[in-house]
Amino acid sequence: MRALAEKDVRASFINCSKGEAKRLTVPRDLGERPWDDLDFLGWRDPGAPDRSYLVTDHDGRLTGVALRFQPARSGFFQRSLCTLCLTAHPRGGVSLMTARKAGAAGRQGDSVGLYMCTDLACSLYLRGKKVPQGGTRIEESLTLEEQAARTLGNLSGFLAKVAG
Repeated sequence: MRALAEKDVRASFINCSKGEAKRLTVPRDLGERPWDDLDFLGWRDPGAPDRSYLVTDHDGRLTGVALRFQPARSGFFQRSLCTLCLTAHPRGGVSLMTARKAGAAGRQGDSVGLYMCTDLACSLYLRGKKVPQGGTRIEESLTLEEQAARTLGNLSGFLAKVAG
């Protein structure tokens, strides 16, 4: 993924108002992100424990979505699988991320959801740059490029539903 500036990130959101995009918390370390290892930029809002954001190139343009999720409750032995990168995490490592749909449907309350790594570090798990705490990556015969393409394909399908 190409390096992004804060103004590009804020302008990319399709499922929130310009005012909401202006107020959301953008990571201060954009210049230090490992852009060559990222398929998308994802981060949690440190001021709002139930909010996350994701920005990626989709259909030839930069597309951002605001996400909400329910923080995990108790339950140590339960494992979940991220739908994007197929990384298994113990309880709390995967969350159902929901995004309000863009446009009129979103204003009426319609949303879509997908199970994703709670920390949105799918790209780093794929490349072995980050190891899931107490979880595992499924061993695959696919190359890294094929796994990244599958992850982006899964993400593209979700973004298409958000764009509606």
